[in-house]
Amino acid sequence: MSAQALSSDSEEFLSFLAVERGRAPASIAAYRRDLRAYEHFLCERGMRVEDVRPAVVEEYLAHLVASGRRATSTVRALAAVRGLHRFCEDERGGPPDPTVGLSGPRLPAPIPKALTEEEVTALLGAFPGDDAKARRDRAILELLYATGARISELCGLGLGDVDVDRGLARVYGKGSKERIVPVGRFACTALRAWLEGGGRQAMTPSRWARRNDEEALFISSRGRRMGRQAVWLVVHQAAERTGLADRVTPHVLRHSCATHLLEHGADIRVVQELLGHAAITTTQVYTKVSSDLLRRVYEEAHPRARVASRAK
Repeated sequence: MSAQALSSDSEEFLSFLAVERGRAPASIAAYRRDLRAYEHFLCERGMRVEDVRPAVVEEYLAHLVASGRRATSTVRALAAVRGLHRFCEDERGGPPDPTVGLSGPRLPAPIPKALTEEEVTALLGAFPGDDAKARRDRAILELLYATGARISELCGLGLGDVDVDRGLARVYGKGSKERIVPVGRFACTALRAWLEGGGRQAMTPSRWARRNDEEALFISSRGRRMGRQAVWLVVHQAAERTGLADRVTPHVLRHSCATHLLEHGADIRVVQELLGHAAITTTQVYTKVSSDLLRRVYEEAHPRARVASRAK
């Protein structure tokens, strides 16, 4: 088997990806490079694709790591190899897939991409009207950013879960675990406007379809408790209005809340409690977000970081 020319198994697999799966040319090219390297590895050992056993794939992964390949590159290479062997088994009646049960290197957790404070301000001001829908949507956005609540948690809020006068909300997180979170001044103002006569009452139906709807904090124009998709649509519409559609994800306001709290000096354990994280390691990912914060704290704290400016 030539180190340059791919086997018929690999060529048919690539054709399958392009024709049946509609993979982009760039993806096909990347898979081709990975499979060429894999078959070169096999060729040096006098093996064909159908001869491979799990120990050989493990040896190949160790070879990639030893050669200095990045974790992301190794994971992609394993995906190509796994795809090839599954194709040979499923489509060509080949031997059992030797990659079953094998896992590549763990990739680091992606760092959340928070909005800037200016971008959040623009997003929260996307619905300036005074009609019931605008009031509701403003309250939704303000509450998501104020509390760092997940969208599912916000959807589960009832009228009795929010104390606007005291600025508190009772949120039920994963596993129905209850936590009390503070609600800031702007969010309380938006909630009051929504709960007044021209807000939620204007959307209240003459007859509730379900008791669950009657108790909901946020309802639709048809008088139903808003679900995750409906709340996400509110966030998406706000993002489109402010030119942030490519930046906003369902968790963006949660990420931004945590990041901005830490940037302004909040203790990480307080942020952990606010977000309802079971482990502090989950919250620690937010400390990696802002390199500007790292630089600022370093320069303010390290005795030899800004010697020149202090000497003046």
